[in-house]
Amino acid sequence: MKNMDNIWKLYAIRFFHSLVPAYVIERLFWEQRGMTIQMVVYTEIIYAITIVLLEVPTGIIADNWSRKKMMVLSAVLWCYMFLILLFATEFWHFSAAIFLAGIARSATSGSENALLYDSLRLSGKEQFFEKVLGRLNVFDFASAIIAALCGSLLASRFDFELNYWISLVSMLVSLCLSLMLVEPSVKSNTDEPIEIKEYIRASLLFFRKNRGVSLLLLSGMVTGASLSFIYEFWQLYLERLDIPVVYFGLFSAAFMLLGLPGNMLAHAMKGWFSYRTLLSGVTAVIAAGFIYISLVKDYTGLAAIFLIGLFAGVIEPITTGYLHHRIDSSMRATMDSFQSLGENAVLMIIGLGFGFFSSRFDIFGGYGFIAFICSVFFVYFVFASKKVVE
Repeated sequence: MKNMDNIWKLYAIRFFHSLVPAYVIERLFWEQRGMTIQMVVYTEIIYAITIVLLEVPTGIIADNWSRKKMMVLSAVLWCYMFLILLFATEFWHFSAAIFLAGIARSATSGSENALLYDSLRLSGKEQFFEKVLGRLNVFDFASAIIAALCGSLLASRFDFELNYWISLVSMLVSLCLSLMLVEPSVKSNTDEPIEIKEYIRASLLFFRKNRGVSLLLLSGMVTGASLSFIYEFWQLYLERLDIPVVYFGLFSAAFMLLGLPGNMLAHAMKGWFSYRTLLSGVTAVIAAGFIYISLVKDYTGLAAIFLIGLFAGVIEPITTGYLHHRIDSSMRATMDSFQSLGENAVLMIIGLGFGFFSSRFDIFGGYGFIAFICSVFFVYFVFASKKVVE
């Protein structure tokens, strides 16, 4: 029963972790403090490099030490990040804050999913992992929608700093909830525990032997990294269309609301369609959406962004569930960390191109580069997945 109590605690943690009104005006706040698009991309690369370097080590630590303690550490670092941003005025201030965010993200990425899966597994309910993960994302989105609506109203009436103070308080609540989690005892299918030095070797061997898993995760990495540039830069896109900041919250809420159906129905959709059909279709829509918003510089581009959000909601529950149903609990956080590591490595590579083209052709040129990447990957996935993904 204590293990199942972790579920509602994780729901609450996700809710308060996403109750961040600062995000709705983040790019404007940074721009107000002197941060250009190129400088923001540099911080994104710092974030990605930090995750690439720390994802697997933090996953190993979580598997051997404690998933709960890693989540608590993550919550503490998020609090420090917002505190730094409140007083940031130089590039290195923002870089330091994002560096802490990278450590925080690394500490929790594999730990949260591992703690969730093993909490369900110890109660004999691991088959509901995609369903619960989808609901976690629903709490995530619902909270973010509330934060976006309130944040845009607050930003239109008060200084942007108020949004950051409220966000800091929300992170403190998330920290308190993290302290209430119960560490589930790990059940391993192996006869002996894997030594730390064998974790990376065993993980790489698993991915080498399971090409279908690797390709499916790669699709999630490319699409997930591409979506990050909508989440990070949609405010500048709206500003280029001369949309007042008071409407930013409505846009953010609508975009996240459209992601709910995919998250809620992901567990059912894997029974309606094959993994290959499902991810091929989602990748095609995302590629087409990026092509449109890069070429058409008017309000109809918002519809394309909404379409991307509608189809993208299914990606995380499907790809993460596909992985977790096929790995051993003794390495669950480590293997999940490899997924996040890969996505951020892709994010770093795409970020270089995005920053280059954005600096020359504004935000539309950056999205054009992402459209090219997604289109090329769609063609690759269709042919590569024929025999290895059911």
